[in-house]
Amino acid sequence: MKTFPKINIIVLLLISLMIASMFNGAVLATDLADKETIIVGVPSDRCPLFYTDDSSKNIVGIGIDLMSLAAENAGYNVNFKIIEESSLKDALDNPNYDLVMPFGSSINSTSGQPSIVSDNLMTTPFTLVTLSSGYIQSLEQIKVGMLQSMAGVADTVHTLYPSMNLVLYETMPDCVNALRKGDVDALLYNSYVWSYVLQKPSYSDLEVQPTTMFSMDFRVGAVDTPKSQELINQINLGISKINDNQRQAIILDYTSRRLYKNDFFDYLYIYGNLIIIFGLLLVFIILHFVSKQYAIRKEQDEQIRQLIEYDALTGTLSLDGFRKKVKTLLRENPTLTYLISYNNIKNFKFINDKMGMNSGDELLVFWADKTMNYLSEKEAVARIGADHFAVLALVPDDNNLFNQEKTVFEPVKNYYINQGIDYTVQLCSGVYVLTSDDYSDINVDKMLDYAHLAEKKAHNSVSGGGYEIYNTDQWEKGKMVADICGHFSTAVKNNEIQVWYQPQVNYKTGKIVGAEALCRWKHEKLGWISPGIFIPMLEQAGLIYDLDCLIWDKVCQDLHRWNEKGIQHSISVNLSRYDIEKNNNIADYFNNMVRNYNIAPSQLRIEITESAYVEDTELLLKTTTALQKYGFIVEMDDFGSGYSSLNMLKEVPVDGIKLDYIFLKDEKNKEKSKIIINYIIKMLLQLKFNFIAEGVETKEQAQFLLNIDYERMQGYYFYKPMPVTDFELLDFDDINNKTAK
Repeated sequence: MKTFPKINIIVLLLISLMIASMFNGAVLATDLADKETIIVGVPSDRCPLFYTDDSSKNIVGIGIDLMSLAAENAGYNVNFKIIEESSLKDALDNPNYDLVMPFGSSINSTSGQPSIVSDNLMTTPFTLVTLSSGYIQSLEQIKVGMLQSMAGVADTVHTLYPSMNLVLYETMPDCVNALRKGDVDALLYNSYVWSYVLQKPSYSDLEVQPTTMFSMDFRVGAVDTPKSQELINQINLGISKINDNQRQAIILDYTSRRLYKNDFFDYLYIYGNLIIIFGLLLVFIILHFVSKQYAIRKEQDEQIRQLIEYDALTGTLSLDGFRKKVKTLLRENPTLTYLISYNNIKNFKFINDKMGMNSGDELLVFWADKTMNYLSEKEAVARIGADHFAVLALVPDDNNLFNQEKTVFEPVKNYYINQGIDYTVQLCSGVYVLTSDDYSDINVDKMLDYAHLAEKKAHNSVSGGGYEIYNTDQWEKGKMVADICGHFSTAVKNNEIQVWYQPQVNYKTGKIVGAEALCRWKHEKLGWISPGIFIPMLEQAGLIYDLDCLIWDKVCQDLHRWNEKGIQHSISVNLSRYDIEKNNNIADYFNNMVRNYNIAPSQLRIEITESAYVEDTELLLKTTTALQKYGFIVEMDDFGSGYSSLNMLKEVPVDGIKLDYIFLKDEKNKEKSKIIINYIIKMLLQLKFNFIAEGVETKEQAQFLLNIDYERMQGYYFYKPMPVTDFELLDFDDINNKTAK
């Protein structure tokens, strides 16, 4: 018998083993390939049961591992898919899922289809969470918040606790906010999930209620169909092969991990106070740095401004500073009358040569100090070169002019005399008085040029000094304004301003029916001043309201005194646009005034000029209506002097019209004037206006007006304005009787 070599036997054995191994591998690969893959829909917001791993981006968790093990035991491959539906009940109706988890028990889907669930994968504890100050004694009759995605669990809970009121919210923050606001008593969730959620720092005020713990099953389910029943049966076989050790190992693996990771808002919550403190400190440092830099910059700017706008030697303004100051003062004080003077010292070069430069500088400083101390805040002085000074000052009256000469100029002239040196300083000044155009179009250099021209004239005069005025007429006008406006308050105290009355008559009946209150001023220095002079000046100075208030008050005093004697008079007073602009509640002012003097509003007839209605119609209409509500009679004065008279009659709700005297004085167009007046009277009668004509100076004018039914008149033909004492002596029942009572 032939024998084979031993080596050949070993080779044959190895070949046999390799063939067997290849066969077994092919069988195993065939088994894996033959396994059915099932799609399981799961939530992803229930860490550690279901969540997405940050590194692998796969869905992981206790539920995933248990279901994977059960599927493997049942012979299935499993593919987990995150459900997109808002709840598990909705997911049951999605045919793309073979199974959905987790369920505590079988429930109906959202569409109402019954479900079938597997055996229990594990028992999950559910716990109520309250605020730290809250406490739940019983699960009966409480309001509990849950996630919307746990609607299926909510059905199971409702089956277990029918009296529990469940409220579903979309997110966990919504649940917590509802708990904090008191909308629910507690929140319900899986204890495993609570162990994750409550690691959030901002939820430190939440507390688990261990006494309210209860358990629910953890199952996989599907809509109840023959196919799903078969699948569930197979899964149940896989579940039955999972032992407790495997379950506990999976649960322990996930619950022992530190899965919660703080986000930005968590760190903000933890370190918020430190961040705020650091932020405030940083802001303080930045603000301190910025403010310090600003202070340094401001100080530097101020130093530069001082160098530019002020004279280093005398401390007065420089030319640039003077220009700015003049513009500011003129804009702030448009009603004041200013002058600009250009001043210099004659033969100043001789002083420097004879007395020395230091002595000359000391003289300039002395002159500047005297001037600055004399001027008010509304005036200014500048050194504009060498010994040349410019001054913006209010036009003085005679008293101020004398004081300025004594306070400033005489000490400067006698500067060296007072030091025992026989030398008198000669000053030359040129004065330019500002006109109204200088206030609207401010050109400081032009004004200085005018003043300089006047100064040159003084310099070249025979006397070789003193002052010259560029515009003498304006100077006299400015002095007049200073005398009148500057003396006004004294005039009021000394009763220089008097109320005179010009009677108003009914020419048809021959009786005096009223009077117009006018003012007269007997100035202590200027004597009687025409209202045509002082009223425009007081208007420009903003003092007309004070004058009118004085007149109104004196008229009310007279009316009250006459009433006490049983004599009833009606007096017209003027109300200007300036008065209404000064006091928007002028109607209340008049009402309070007549009440204080216990006189009837109808005794004080208020005249407002036609031009005032044109210039500020809305305010005047409002004032007129308010006065009439208080019972005052309002008349339009100077009717016909403007260009909108007819329109005014339609718009303005006045009680009467006072025809302007201009119609009666037009000798060139006398016939036309008569025709116009005739038709005006007819129109006023149809409009039911009361009317009176002023400025009647001749019998012919009076008779013409009477012939066209114009009965009430006022003018020099009847009476001139007169003091109250003369007015009281008139015969009010007979205007032809000029003899005093």
